[in-house]
Amino acid sequence: MALAKVVELLAEGESIEAAVQGAVNEAGETIRDIKHVYVNEIQAEVEDGRVTTFRVNCKVTFLVDSQRVG
Repeated sequence: MALAKVVELLAEGESIEAAVQGAVNEAGETIRDIKHVYVNEIQAEVEDGRVTTFRVNCKVTFLVDSQRVG
C-alpha cells in the first residue's frame, strides 16, 4: 500500500514557474519521491506599476517510505 504525505510551502521567484520550481528544489533537499505540486495561491509584488516578484503557496505531495524498521 502506498502512503503519501502533503506539506505546504511558500516560495517566490521571478516567474510563477520559477517560484514553483524553487519550492520543489528546496523541498527536494530533505524530501524524497516528490510526486505532485498543487499551487493553491499566487501573489505578485508590484513596484512602480510593474510586477517584480511572484509568490506561490503550494502543496507538495510525496511518498512515505513504507519499509518500517522493526
